[in-house]
Amino acid sequence: MNAYDNERERTFEALPPAHGRGFAQSWWGRAWLAALEGGALDGEQVRTGRRLARAGAVGAVSVRPGRITAVVQDRDGTAYRADVLLDVLTDAQWDRFLDLTVERAGHVAALLDREMPPHLVEDAETAGIELLPGLGDLEAECGCDAWDHCGHTAALCYQVARLLDQDPFVLLLLRGRAEQALLADLQARSTAVPTEPEPAPQQGVDALEAYLGGHVLPPLPAVPELPEQPGVPPRLDAEVPPPGEVEPAALEALAARTAAQAHVLLAEAVRGGAERRVPARALTVGEDAVRLAAGLPGDGDADSTRSVLDRLAAGTGRSREQLALAVRAWRTGGVAALAVLEEEWAVEGEALARARSALDTAWEEDERPVLRVRGNRWTVAAGPAGQLRLGRDGRWWPYRKERGRWVPAGDAAQDPATALAAVGSEGAEAREEALS
Repeated sequence: MNAYDNERERTFEALPPAHGRGFAQSWWGRAWLAALEGGALDGEQVRTGRRLARAGAVGAVSVRPGRITAVVQDRDGTAYRADVLLDVLTDAQWDRFLDLTVERAGHVAALLDREMPPHLVEDAETAGIELLPGLGDLEAECGCDAWDHCGHTAALCYQVARLLDQDPFVLLLLRGRAEQALLADLQARSTAVPTEPEPAPQQGVDALEAYLGGHVLPPLPAVPELPEQPGVPPRLDAEVPPPGEVEPAALEALAARTAAQAHVLLAEAVRGGAERRVPARALTVGEDAVRLAAGLPGDGDADSTRSVLDRLAAGTGRSREQLALAVRAWRTGGVAALAVLEEEWAVEGEALARARSALDTAWEEDERPVLRVRGNRWTVAAGPAGQLRLGRDGRWWPYRKERGRWVPAGDAAQDPATALAAVGSEGAEAREEALS
């Protein structure tokens, strides 16, 4: 028997009720809930599951490769076995993931600190490995015979989000690898001594044979391996002054961003995703300027960076402070997050009814915060400064007040309570962008 077979199932005791708090404090926990809330067909069942989980109705949770299981009690006391299934990674995918983990310093240390490094997840996605579930990836099975997510399986997912906050190895076990087996593999790879490959023997072809077979085309070469990093554009700081209105620092920034985007497109093509979904619309000048500013490197020539930022701010009618805030929003959620930052709109009709329903069911009656509403912005009236902004897609974006202004505080969530919890999450203190 394998030494790690007894770790391929972990059981977690039932957690206490989650009164007055969101279910996911970590970014990976919120991504887990986004897969549930965005993929479930019945939003009312998701809200029911959130209420059950908040009330402590989920029993001990068993986690093993491909499946999580728990007994969930309805409000009338009826107990149901709920299962949520997620595909495990293949051996080949695990090999690539382990190689990625040991390649960058700090990944293993972060995992040991019970943190999920964002760059590791991004690198894995580039290599075709989906660690976090996407929409529709969480498959539900329940003793109540529901064919999609019911309140019981949704409650289980909310409870698992709390477990993921504490230990991301829960997700890795669900994807197929136990913690100690995974760490042993990482240790072996990090200490392995690379060997020099033997040079390939020189091969030749008889001249007459080559001549007679000249009309036969050779097979196409294999698809090239994806470079680890985007190409580095050449420096343009020559002694010769630039002609006219050409600004070398701005041109270097555009070249670097183009190289990074080309690397992403090549990664998609190599793994068979060349037919990409065309965006619904092109970015506006203001949006594209923020995108460029968000992609500027954090190191290098500070004067050059400042020069490019000044140009982007002036070209879009923003101050440097407004551009820094826009970059912060962009890094949180791209175009949608930027629109929520800069646009205030009147919530009316069906959108207002859905928003009120979500707010009414997000908290228990005695825990609901008092909120003042103006347009699409709900501000906490008493207590820590917090604000919820409703996007046009129905998601809630958390904001906190810093130095007298409202700034993005985290990712969007379908659940207002989950979004508002990000405002006061431990370790979520905002960092001022180094744009001045």
